[in-house]
Amino acid sequence: MFEMPGNPDDAMREVVDLMRALSAETEPQAAVRLYRDRVRRLIPLDATIAVSRRDLTAPWYRITRASVWKDEINPWTQKDRLPLHDRGLLGELIYRDEPTIINDLNPDPADPAYELLTGFGSLFAQPQYDQGVAKNMVIALRSDRNAYDLRTAPTLLWLTNLFGRATQNLVLAKQLAEAYEIVDRELQAVSQIQRALLPVVLPDVPGLSLSAHYQTSKQAGGDYYDFFPQRDGTLGILIADVSGHGTPAAVLMAITHTMAHLAPEASSSPGALLGYLNRHLADSYQRTGTGFVTAFYAIYDPRARSLRFASAGHNPPRIRRGDGAVEVLDAARDVPLGVLGDTEYAEASASLRAGDALVLYTDGITEARNREGQLFGEFRLDRTIERAAGGSDGLVAGILDEVRRFTGDRAADDDRTLVVASALG
Repeated sequence: MFEMPGNPDDAMREVVDLMRALSAETEPQAAVRLYRDRVRRLIPLDATIAVSRRDLTAPWYRITRASVWKDEINPWTQKDRLPLHDRGLLGELIYRDEPTIINDLNPDPADPAYELLTGFGSLFAQPQYDQGVAKNMVIALRSDRNAYDLRTAPTLLWLTNLFGRATQNLVLAKQLAEAYEIVDRELQAVSQIQRALLPVVLPDVPGLSLSAHYQTSKQAGGDYYDFFPQRDGTLGILIADVSGHGTPAAVLMAITHTMAHLAPEASSSPGALLGYLNRHLADSYQRTGTGFVTAFYAIYDPRARSLRFASAGHNPPRIRRGDGAVEVLDAARDVPLGVLGDTEYAEASASLRAGDALVLYTDGITEARNREGQLFGEFRLDRTIERAAGGSDGLVAGILDEVRRFTGDRAADDDRTLVVASALG
């Protein structure tokens, strides 16, 4: 049975202090230094050597640490400074894959580690296993001979492997944090690019007040809205929602944006534009196996105050009439874009009178959930639209305020987009 030397109470305090200090350490190199220095107070050791064959093939190995080295080398950031060897006792020990005790150590002067081994009489090679293989090894050295026996070796080997695993976890955590930082920077760039695709300034259309809100659930999202002023004075209004979230949805949103701005049918009719987008997206989806896009496109004529529209499976917009009544535009609704390439999208029409407002939204509004998991839903949306005061700005603000009150502190599960067009008197 392994027993630490000295007073048991003192040893217990040393161990507790060490565990506390290690639990607060995040840098692998600092953790190794701390463990090495503090353990030598508890366990009689005269020197240590660390050897690694990680990312190497037999017979190659690296000496990663030696307590007699004057300069400390960080094996994770300064690997190029580490001695690399293909012969010698240390290589034999680490590729043996088993713990080894040598109580009559006589190093060969031709051994590349001779200077590290000479002067010591006993050696305990403690493999540190990773996926069942000794990727690293700690060589514990004592000046006297016959310093190690099988009664103490198992516990020492156990402690060495537990610390090795803890150190490797710190390395992995650090690498993961660095990877997340890279991904986060890339997502921020994607988000900035995506927002640059949205209208910077809303169109100035006589007799029409426009307001919009765009909020992603993650840094990048799949919602999209746009305006297409036509030569004849009419205005195209598009809202779309790419299935999924995050970067993949943002990429498809950008593709949809590009296609919409290249569409030759953009000025002709809502059904023609959706048909154009559908044919190109369906071809892309069939080759990539990705999702789909819901979309609603309308062309508003400010002179006649008329609206022609078509829908590709998108949430039905609402018209709030001047008297507060809410009308649902659920006609001319067909399958989402990218599902069936030969779909022809029918059109329907509506009119806006002075004081009426067209409300377009994505399902991140109606599918917003509260802490109990309940959906905001279309019923609450309609009641909110009925009660909201003011024109387009008031409607956007009123809907968002009500959604926030409903969801409380629950984070958004999906992107939330609103576009409101109010007909002025």
